[in-house]
Amino acid sequence: MFDYKTLNYLNPENTYYFNRLKTAVISKFLDKHSAASDVKDWNGETIVLFQEDLFSEVKAKVSEKWFYTYFKNEATKLPRVDMLNLLSSYIGFENWQTFKNTHPFASKHKKKVPWIIIFAPILIVFIVTMNGKNDFQFCFVDDLNNQAITNIPIDIKLLQEDQSPLYFKTDSLGCFRYKTKANLIRFVVSSPYHKTDTIVRSIEANQHHVVKLDSDDYALILKYYTNGNVKDWTKHKQKLQQLIHEDAQIYRLYEDNIGVEIYSKEDFVRLLTIPTKTLKTVKILDKSYENNQIKTLKFTVR
Repeated sequence: MFDYKTLNYLNPENTYYFNRLKTAVISKFLDKHSAASDVKDWNGETIVLFQEDLFSEVKAKVSEKWFYTYFKNEATKLPRVDMLNLLSSYIGFENWQTFKNTHPFASKHKKKVPWIIIFAPILIVFIVTMNGKNDFQFCFVDDLNNQAITNIPIDIKLLQEDQSPLYFKTDSLGCFRYKTKANLIRFVVSSPYHKTDTIVRSIEANQHHVVKLDSDDYALILKYYTNGNVKDWTKHKQKLQQLIHEDAQIYRLYEDNIGVEIYSKEDFVRLLTIPTKTLKTVKILDKSYENNQIKTLKFTVR
């Protein structure tokens, strides 16, 4: 039977010792030189510096071919013992045997095998639990007709602790889905025709995914007028005058971010009281109120 230690084949024990030796040698070199931490990334210049540093410490060198065989590439056997003694001396040990005596193999590795086998199922469950994510899903319905809100996407502003918020929109079914390790989710919902609301939901109370949004009466009235669904245009103008604040700030946003146009209250009312096809394409994007009147408004014409 062959003696693998004598033949220097890289059995598990030899592999352990040689890897520890290489790590110590590389660490020793990097203490004094700037180079990649992974020896596989060392270039020819770095290898020359290592050869010189080795010579200055132990008055011996290794060839570049030797370095590639045992350090840059995966070695198939141990170097000769005289080379192992040289490297051990480089890192401060008397010889290779002294280095091995200082890094006992049995206590570091052989005793770990039973522990891993015994606790492997527990570790797997722990890792899966740690990496698992809670799946939150919400679908939004209008409180007036109890129908899914699918005609316009709802803006979702996801609030995070100590981080900037994330922004999403509902899908074609009027739903929003988010996976997170957190057990609690907080987000702000807003749409042109519904009141802004902050939703807080824990994973334990996430069985009921439907969220009702309160309709914004003023926005719905404005939508009614912008679509030209009136017969008496004089009354139509009077209603708009009452709906919009005298000092309202009104912005028309153009598609593709080509610009913004500022409207006065009179300009906007005039736009909405002239019965043209344009009325059918006016879309309210955002608004705010003061004393039950619209104070700021953003819209676009599509």
